[in-house]
Amino acid sequence: MKQSTLHLLIVLSVAFGLTMCGTARTAIEKEGVAREVSQRVNDFDFTFKATYAYPAGFKSIYLSPYYDVKVSPDTVRAYLPYYGRTYVAPVNPAEGGIKFTSTDFDYQVNPGKKKGNWQVNIRTKDTGRELFLYFDVWENGTARLQVSDTNRQPISFQGDIVITSSLTP
Repeated sequence: MKQSTLHLLIVLSVAFGLTMCGTARTAIEKEGVAREVSQRVNDFDFTFKATYAYPAGFKSIYLSPYYDVKVSPDTVRAYLPYYGRTYVAPVNPAEGGIKFTSTDFDYQVNPGKKKGNWQVNIRTKDTGRELFLYFDVWENGTARLQVSDTNRQPISFQGDIVITSSLTP
């Protein structure tokens, strides 16, 4: 009995040690990620990859990796699911979800309530109805998005800002 307890303790110690070795980011890596996130948000050039949906009044839903919002200086393209109550149904059933491409929109970046946080507000003007996208972006690359639509209940998404090596040398 003592020998099996000793083996279990050794296995758990090794597993814990291996887990801790590769998960921590250095301060330089964190600073580089924060700089790139800040630059992308302020340049209107980022991609939000949604991982969870939080419908109003429902449980959270884990999403497949295909849902995103791409923001560039001249276009906002969204491909997100929708779960919740719709007040006006779409004429075409294929138009379900939050799917649009907008070239006429207002974009505003404000500092968040805490250091290392930005609030990005986007209001579309050419999607048939006004859609409001409210992003809370943190310097570690995580983000939260709330989508407000006059024809639907609001829905929130949790995800990440995609960090690529295009800005770093």
